[in-house]
Amino acid sequence: MKPRVVVTGIGMVSPVGLTRDSSWKNLVSGVSGIDHISAFNPEDLETTIAGEVDGFDPTEHMTLKESKRMDRFAQFAVAASWEAVNHAGLDINNGKGERVSVMIASGIGGIITLENQIGILNERGPRRVSPFLVPMMLPDMASGQVSMALGAKGPNFATVSACASGGDSIGQAFELLQSGGADVVVAGGSEAAISPIGVAGFNSVKALSRHNHEPTKASRPFDANRDGFILGEGAGVLILEEREHAMDRGANPIVEMVGYGSSSDAYHITQPHPEGEGGARAMATALETAHLSPADIDYVNAHGTSTPLNDKAETLAMKRVFGDEAYKIPVSSTKSMVGHLLGASGALEAAISVMAISKGVAPPTINLEEPDIDCDLDYIPHVARRGRIRSAMSNSFGFGGHNASLIFQEYTD
Repeated sequence: MKPRVVVTGIGMVSPVGLTRDSSWKNLVSGVSGIDHISAFNPEDLETTIAGEVDGFDPTEHMTLKESKRMDRFAQFAVAASWEAVNHAGLDINNGKGERVSVMIASGIGGIITLENQIGILNERGPRRVSPFLVPMMLPDMASGQVSMALGAKGPNFATVSACASGGDSIGQAFELLQSGGADVVVAGGSEAAISPIGVAGFNSVKALSRHNHEPTKASRPFDANRDGFILGEGAGVLILEEREHAMDRGANPIVEMVGYGSSSDAYHITQPHPEGEGGARAMATALETAHLSPADIDYVNAHGTSTPLNDKAETLAMKRVFGDEAYKIPVSSTKSMVGHLLGASGALEAAISVMAISKGVAPPTINLEEPDIDCDLDYIPHVARRGRIRSAMSNSFGFGGHNASLIFQEYTD
């Protein structure tokens, strides 16, 4: 028997809240965090809206000096990790730091810092480039900074699998705990790519919505009139523990993590397999490792990007895996409210799935006004759905054909 893995803490920084509780309250209420970009002047871009984290003050979580040596994505990671650690009541600096691992994913890393420093290079020359450029831009630096902040000395790395990064991070943490490689893993993802080059890059591959005149209605997963995703930023972090370790320290498990599946489409650099073949295999593997049947899943937090190709392919994938049960399972895309956090999306959505089980509420898919005929499942339109959720699945798919699926369930002794 492999060790059981439980979730004991949650941390969130999102476009709808600076904390776990504020984010959850707004998600359940169907509040959109999408608005006109304020971090820079976006008037020359095709897309001028995004899901920004408003009011974030890094010095509430670190010193001013430390904040100046971290890109925004690393700052988010530290903030969410501290919240998760405190929520779990976890004391790392008690001589046990070597058994605490950190796995904070990022799909893009410090792109804001990189873009700024390229500007300095072009305008002022190479000698003016900051010595902190490289350690601020590396995708693994959120994980490194969290490790240093917390005193966690176990395995420390960042998964990079595009928009599946956060899901894979939590999945890899699950497997590390089951193998006995750590007692605790601080796992999740963080991203801050709302910058001119970030938006322009996604515009160039026709991935972003251009529904600039109505920001709060621009992200419309599974809707017939969807035209692309909305870029978001933020972080989601879970404290995963080997169950006996959690029990020994008197922790109160929120849920149990029971399944993880990962696969590759091997099909296209940006497009999902048109029949959802790779995503279906990831979901099926997660069910197999969890020893659950399709009828056991009470909620799916979909990848649900609001792009024409993804939403159709994910719907087909769910039908392949769940069969007739697919029509009975409530599904929602919280990207309708926070946008697409890229490498952090799977982590934030995993955290949302954990809270859905613990609170007995499935968040809605807002802006679903005219369902696509190819997207005909129960997407919880407009209003949150209350009721017991025994098990929840969270899906994440990314450029390069990466697919990750996680399953959490009610904790029982």
